[in-house]
Amino acid sequence: MNKTLGILGGGQLGRMSAQAAEKLGIPVVIYTPEENSPASQVATETIIADYDDEQALTAFSEKVDVISYEFENIPVETIRYLKKLKPVYPNESLLEASQDRITEKLYLNSIKIPTARWSAPKSPEEALKMLKEWGADSCIFKTTRFGYDGKGQARYTIDTNIDTLWSEFSNAPLIMEEIIDFSCEISVIVARDKDKNIIHYGPMLNEHENHILSKTTAPAPLNKNILDEAIKLTETLAEKVDLRGVLTLELFVTRDAQLLANEIAPRTHNSGHWSIDACAHSQFENHVRAICGLPVEEPKQHTAAVMHNLIGEDVNNLKAYESQKNACIHLYGKHDVKLGRKMGHVTILET
Repeated sequence: MNKTLGILGGGQLGRMSAQAAEKLGIPVVIYTPEENSPASQVATETIIADYDDEQALTAFSEKVDVISYEFENIPVETIRYLKKLKPVYPNESLLEASQDRITEKLYLNSIKIPTARWSAPKSPEEALKMLKEWGADSCIFKTTRFGYDGKGQARYTIDTNIDTLWSEFSNAPLIMEEIIDFSCEISVIVARDKDKNIIHYGPMLNEHENHILSKTTAPAPLNKNILDEAIKLTETLAEKVDLRGVLTLELFVTRDAQLLANEIAPRTHNSGHWSIDACAHSQFENHVRAICGLPVEEPKQHTAAVMHNLIGEDVNNLKAYESQKNACIHLYGKHDVKLGRKMGHVTILET
């Protein structure tokens, strides 16, 4: 095959994808504005340049045969420019939908994947009017773009001064979402190759602290009907967007056992990191396979697993895990410990 894979972005998802590619004999070139990024530490080569630097993007394209990206805030214009030079997967339509919460909700609803009720108010008055129509006195406001791990969002209740809250978003476009009485959150990851073969990981049960994924249990200990429906919805999404690569669908499970889509991630996902240690073929391997023209492989999960994120100072407290024979520790090579920063993860394999 002798293909070289180009990855836009230098974070931990790019790092683990590069490590998976190395096992398949596939060299990886990373393109990132960041010096000494986690991915560049394990890649064959790194190009450090801004995402709008067309000269650097052209040089990058000349070194690789196929291109992917490791996070969804890559500018769509970058993908469109590179597509003229080399194949890029997943395609920019999926990336574009995932970058804007309104576009994302509209698309999910158009293919009959249910979400919480939502609206895109242009003013506090419009928001209050919508709440009245819903018969609700609270909601979540989110910026339509660039929000993740709890950033760019705030909860409104009847005791909140909505004008003050609104001003805190500095005129950024907003979406308001109904607050769901959910019992838990799950995710499903699917990989789909050039021949439209599709495999899945999960569903996984996800637990958050301060809006950041803290713990994932795989498989999710839930009713089989719920799990089967979650897989069906995610595979439907993958087929509708003609996916080549990997995508993730996050879902709420309501108290009355209904599923509501929360977010799309057009990439490998934090909730699938356990697959490196608990499966014959990880999400990262199948991502590389799908992008590079190889057939995807059934994950073949051989061990139940629980994954814990190492967030911020957690990385300085590894002794408890180091003493466990069934603990698999993964560090991302980040030098600065910051509040809320994902420094690594630990997968505990069931014994």
